[in-house]
Amino acid sequence: MKLSRTLLCASLAVALPAFGFAFDLQGHRGTRGNAPENTLPAFERALEIGVTTLELDVGVTADDVVVISHDPYLNPQITRDAKGQWLPGDKGPFIRQLTYAQIQAYELGRINPDTPYAKTFSTQQPRDGTRMPTLQALFDRVKALGANEVRFNIETKLDPARPGDTVTPEAMTRALLKVIKDAGMTQRVTIQSFDWRSLKVARQLEPSIPTVCLTIQTSNNDNTRDGDWTAGLKIADLGSAPKMAKAAGCAVWSPNGGAVTESLVKEAQGLGLQVVPWTVNNPADIDRIVGWGVDGLISDYPDRVRTVLQARGIALPKPLAKN
Repeated sequence: MKLSRTLLCASLAVALPAFGFAFDLQGHRGTRGNAPENTLPAFERALEIGVTTLELDVGVTADDVVVISHDPYLNPQITRDAKGQWLPGDKGPFIRQLTYAQIQAYELGRINPDTPYAKTFSTQQPRDGTRMPTLQALFDRVKALGANEVRFNIETKLDPARPGDTVTPEAMTRALLKVIKDAGMTQRVTIQSFDWRSLKVARQLEPSIPTVCLTIQTSNNDNTRDGDWTAGLKIADLGSAPKMAKAAGCAVWSPNGGAVTESLVKEAQGLGLQVVPWTVNNPADIDRIVGWGVDGLISDYPDRVRTVLQARGIALPKPLAKN
């Protein structure tokens, strides 16, 4: 079949390694192991370490501002109010119910030390005074720093079982695409999600942007089974997560590190998919999975991944010089 020039260019953009690097090293939420997650300091620290891609999550506020946040609500484990008090309970106010100005009253510069979460990321360096950034602010900061080659892997945070927690998949995707286009970043992003409905919308509205099918398969959580998360596709019908990602039209399959195997990596790549597992932090796990020939890796500690890549002779993205 003869491809049109547009389709051919799009195909090559997906197939070729990002900016000449054979391995896509992604800093998860910036670099959650080293700096407060999904904040400008975390993204700047990731750039200083040296990554190919900044991985992040987005939500939409009551006044339609696209902000960077993993949770659809203010997470009490990392959020203090204007008086410096940690938010009570399991969930704070929902982002969709707050304006951007209201969200700026809350501080996200450290983890509550009395939580298990703080012990999990004991190496994270706090940055008091840090607020939730907009996606536009991240794009602006990256441009100001001259990080002209770094890419962005942006996750739409949605839950089919809790539709009232966020705006709709279409509304979130439209808002996200507008920020991306207005910033001139269309060629430097991928859009990922566990909720593949938003990926379908993204491909319809902007087919030049590659989409990433996220999957999780654990004993307690599996988004491949019933079709609610995967736009109607089911693993029972298609046989494997890579086949589901291919059928969904994704360019990349991104499984949780505990579920990926060498045979699945080869299967996915045989289908023309790139494979970028998440979130792999243990050096031994990093080395094992890199040895399987994955196309990239998402980690809270991109510095650890760099150590493995260097030992294996894999080209590394250049760190950004500190200001």
